[in-house]
This record gives sequence, C-alpha cells and structure tokens, in this order.
Amino acid sequence: MSRVCELSGTRANNGMAVSHSHIRTKKLQQANLQKRRLWWEEGKKWLNIRVSTSTLKTIQKKGLDSYAKSQGIDLKKL
Repeated sequence: MSRVCELSGTRANNGMAVSHSHIRTKKLQQANLQKRRLWWEEGKKWLNIRVSTSTLKTIQKKGLDSYAKSQGIDLKKL
C-alpha cells in the first residue's frame, strides 16, 4: 500500500538534506498519515481510512460529508 492520503491525495515530497558542510543529498519527506476510524453520519457506518493529519484537522472543522463533497469523493466506494 502506497503512502497516500485516501481523501486528499497527499503524498511524499522531494527535498534535500543539507549537512553542516552544505553537502546536499536527496530525501523524501513522507506525509504524516494515520489510520483512523471515522463515523460517516450520512451512511450510518464507520470508515477505516488512511488520512493525513492536516486532512483530519479539516474534517474536524468542516465535517466528513462536506469535505468529501468539496474534494469530489464518493464515500460509498471507501
């Protein structure tokens, strides 16, 4: 399973690790993904999904249904 948020599509970011002598090497900055069990009110069931923490904060603010609609996600398929 790839490290991608199931709702927002957030994935790893390419970056550089810079040493004290300023030698730069490539590194991946992984998304902060958490496995969460979220209650879907409209569907009256629990959803087990991998979601990024920034998306979790948005879901707490807006709600799961409105966030999914804004992203164009059909929660019935999850």
